[in-house]
Amino acid sequence: MTTTSKQTRTFDLGRYKINRLGYGAMQLTGPGVFGDAPDRAKAKKVLQEAVAAGVNFIDTADAYGPHTNESLIAEALHPYKKDLVIATKGGFSRPGPGQWVPNGTPGFIRENIEGSLKRLKVDTIDLWQLHRFDSNVPVEETLGPVVDAVKAGKIRHVGLSEVDVAQIGQAEKIVPIVSVQNLYNLGNRKWDNVVDYTAQRGLAFIPWYPLASGPESMAGKISSIAARHNATTAQVALAWLLKRSPNILLIPGTSSVGHLHENMQAADIVLTDEEFAELSK
Repeated sequence: MTTTSKQTRTFDLGRYKINRLGYGAMQLTGPGVFGDAPDRAKAKKVLQEAVAAGVNFIDTADAYGPHTNESLIAEALHPYKKDLVIATKGGFSRPGPGQWVPNGTPGFIRENIEGSLKRLKVDTIDLWQLHRFDSNVPVEETLGPVVDAVKAGKIRHVGLSEVDVAQIGQAEKIVPIVSVQNLYNLGNRKWDNVVDYTAQRGLAFIPWYPLASGPESMAGKISSIAARHNATTAQVALAWLLKRSPNILLIPGTSSVGHLHENMQAADIVLTDEEFAELSK
């Protein structure tokens, strides 16, 4: 596992300079990521506060709601600030709360892209990400409509989610890839090799579920380091990720303005090499 002593606050994602602490909008939906946000006015306020606090990267998906999350973002933030990058995803059917079914059929992917353009009120999607490879559909077929959308100027950059190194290579034979979004946090480092691979290649790595701090056995270790920095456990978990690799972009999600600002303050916490090593054991 590699790390860096120098901590940068931004990352160049394709043509965009991204503040590494962004915002994931998934929690601004109903239970099971299904249906609209229970308090739409409060949800819009969280999005507006995020942008006011310096967030210029917001992650959403066609499947969040489904559809309601993208519409909420447009309602809260459109017309968008010039440097605001909105990343969305496609490739999941949502039959009900908590249910996620990969669907990589070309017709469905094309429908996802066109729907996202309309709901986000944009002519071009800044970053479109494939939720999952569908084991029932060759990825060449799945990404066909994505290639068409890139050529048509409807998608600027393309990313992947929950992929290994081989799958990244497979997709790159079809369309240029700029980012990978996998489950990764202080307590779950299954994708260490993908973090290092993407860093070497200059691709962004976007951990989902970034606030998890690991098993109870780590609690004492984390709390002592948090006390040293006058920080919370969640802030330390985010600070560890920022130090882990300079290509990591964070998208912690919350439906609370207070929690949003707490997460944003994690960018000011720089762990020492010794603290990072202690947490990484």
